[in-house]
Amino acid sequence: MLEKLTTTFSDIVRTVSGKATINEKNIEETVEKIKMALLEADVNLRVVRRFVNSTIEEAKGEKVLRAVDPGQQFVKIIYDKIVHFLGDTKSDLQLKGPDTQSVILLLGLQGAGKTTAAHKLAARLKKEGRRPLLAACDLVRPAAVDQLTVLGDRIGVPVYKEEASKDAVKVAQNAITYAKQNGLDTIIVDTAGRLQIDDSMMKELVAVKAAVKPVEILLVADAMTGQNAVDIAKTFDEQLGLTGVILTKFDSDARGGAALSLKTITGKPILFIGTGEKTEDFEPFHPDRIASRILGMGDIVSLVEKAQETVDQQEAERLQQRMARNEFTLEDMLAQFQQVKKMGSMQSIMEMMPGLAGQMNGRNIDTSAMKRQEAIILSMTKKERANHLIIGPSRRKRIARGSGTSVAEVNKLIKQFEKIKLTMKKLSRNKGLQAKLMQQLSGMQR
Repeated sequence: MLEKLTTTFSDIVRTVSGKATINEKNIEETVEKIKMALLEADVNLRVVRRFVNSTIEEAKGEKVLRAVDPGQQFVKIIYDKIVHFLGDTKSDLQLKGPDTQSVILLLGLQGAGKTTAAHKLAARLKKEGRRPLLAACDLVRPAAVDQLTVLGDRIGVPVYKEEASKDAVKVAQNAITYAKQNGLDTIIVDTAGRLQIDDSMMKELVAVKAAVKPVEILLVADAMTGQNAVDIAKTFDEQLGLTGVILTKFDSDARGGAALSLKTITGKPILFIGTGEKTEDFEPFHPDRIASRILGMGDIVSLVEKAQETVDQQEAERLQQRMARNEFTLEDMLAQFQQVKKMGSMQSIMEMMPGLAGQMNGRNIDTSAMKRQEAIILSMTKKERANHLIIGPSRRKRIARGSGTSVAEVNKLIKQFEKIKLTMKKLSRNKGLQAKLMQQLSGMQR
């Protein structure tokens, strides 16, 4: 995500942070590069001007020019400016207590991903302990109600719908009544969109808003539309009074124009971002973490949180004990491959790794090697996975045929496994090395 911005800013950070002295010429040259990067990223011109002017003003002060480490100080200013333009701090939904109903009204143009965002938001709220209801009020797009029903069933959240109705206001009102009768505390209203904003759509949305009195009015916008998303947000806000924005397709947004422009131009915070097609690919928007990714510094906090969400604690403890006893097997290695897959794509994981994010340069990670390794282990018998030493030449040929790979690749995997096993053995015996590793990990999380 935001590959173009990340590539440029990472280069800037590497160049500037290593400088022992910073002068006004350095600052002007760097800010000019930043200006061009922001314009190419389709950031609103007003935002670019504010960013450039405020950066120059602060960077040319004594704070940078006379700092002990001026390069790092200049980078800190750039980071702070990006955080500010992204929204300063994380914003949360302002929902009522569980004993009363909270209505969330979702708006947006057709194709922005409202229905998908509705079910992702419902799944997140359910996980947080709320009891959501999805209200199918998009009565314009063919199959919109069916799509929401399927997605609701997938996550175990009820969907209120009226198959024959053409009155979105009535459906929304009845959904609230249904929620009260069934002890559901959060109603997410999926409304109709159009290919472009028109009067009939706005009138319907204004009527739905008046009928359900939402506590949150969220625009669902496509991050890839750049400044268009900002213009759309302004129009919806003028008519309905937005409380926040959900940016979809954020994982496919190479530029970042919408993310960097929305808060400054509309005053409305980005609450969530869609980062993939799966239900769980839906994250709260943290301005500081996104700024860190843009500068190529990674996002270790989000990576740790993602790991905590997907890792089975008991399984992790079991594996740790097996490693300590030098009992790590190919079966365990397979489990680790599958665990990594649960955390998301390798692309997204690499983008969160400090030191690696800025080196991606928009390149896609080749995951075929891991897939082949997984296929090789899956082609082994349980005995072979438990004891790799029994895998002789004939077995290796059979495994290669079964996995659609070559004997050379099977040999390579086994050698790789043996190296990992040896490293784990050394680690389990070396308390000093363990302490050093934990110190490095804790340092990364600060």
